[in-house]
Amino acid sequence: MRNSTRSDVDPFIVMDVMEAARKAEEAGRHIIHMEVGQPSTAAPEGARTALSAAMESGSLGYTVALGLPALRARIAKLYMDWYGVDLDPARVVITSGSSAGFLLAFTALFDAGDKVGIGAPGYPSYRQILKAMSCQPVMLETAPENRYQPVPSDFTGKGLAGLMVASPANPSGTMLGKEALADLIHAAQAEDIAFISDEIYHGIEYDAKAVTALEISDDVYVINSFSKYFSMTGWRIGWMVVPPDHVRRIERLAQNMFICAPHASQVAALGALDCEEELQANLQVYTENRRLLMEGLPKAGFDKIAPPDGAFYIYADVSDITDDSLAFAAEILEKAGVAVTPGLDFDPERGGHFIRFSYARSTEDMVEGLARLTAFMAARQG
Repeated sequence: MRNSTRSDVDPFIVMDVMEAARKAEEAGRHIIHMEVGQPSTAAPEGARTALSAAMESGSLGYTVALGLPALRARIAKLYMDWYGVDLDPARVVITSGSSAGFLLAFTALFDAGDKVGIGAPGYPSYRQILKAMSCQPVMLETAPENRYQPVPSDFTGKGLAGLMVASPANPSGTMLGKEALADLIHAAQAEDIAFISDEIYHGIEYDAKAVTALEISDDVYVINSFSKYFSMTGWRIGWMVVPPDHVRRIERLAQNMFICAPHASQVAALGALDCEEELQANLQVYTENRRLLMEGLPKAGFDKIAPPDGAFYIYADVSDITDDSLAFAAEILEKAGVAVTPGLDFDPERGGHFIRFSYARSTEDMVEGLARLTAFMAARQG
């Protein structure tokens, strides 16, 4: 059967690593998962309790396309609680995870052939979704001195229709301060470049609170999710905030593309929003895991790393070890029983020299992972 050229996208390498790790586990091996950004904790108790009650009380069917009004209102309150932003709930759109948010945003903002800037290293699915929609992802090679975040000179004058920015970022975990984020937004707006802010890792910060683009401008798209801070990856529930004059446009698209986000997940998400104590306890685990890896990875031989401001990743420069991170990650999985992600997932040009470590799992796993990595590197160098 014929294929579309739009479907010719690259694999999401971390998912391939997950599959290789699964096969190893199926064969009886114990694998430490430091590849995927998935919390090991369950959804908050309030989420599970809310869904259980809803299942007992009635049917869970379609909701309106924009999502449950109560959930949209509660998310709007979150912006006041976290950032002091007075947000109209009408601008909040509930989505089937952040992935649906990207699809809706790219469809609403860009036409076939439009160029969209993405910082490299960056989340790989941005560019693959854009390619599948016949848009042109433009990889902006960010600099280590800018902590792998874009600056205006990286994208101005390039004829872009859009700019995608993440803070905290994946894979680096670095964040943009308010002034740096404002510089990007204002430079984009000066060239009529649509600005999309991926804020999926907000809530997972260590020394300073992340800044939302909504603190700077209403003329932006913000995409977020319950996957990371709220520990609800498999529930596939997220949200986006759009300018007031884009709400109806997004609503029409959502009606036709998704009908609505899963009702059950929306109910659970509403319950999760009031579980701050439990969620902060999860954050303390990530904080300890970050400390362990920042101390332990250099001792193991991964000494070219920068402290992440947020999220739960460390992006390590392994250029003095290899120029083939894909093969190196496979070797680590085979010989150490630790799954890590090759940098090629995030940066097609420079990623052969980088490895991403995720510390989203339990502290016990991080201790064991470090021990295995230390032994692996010692044997490799000896």
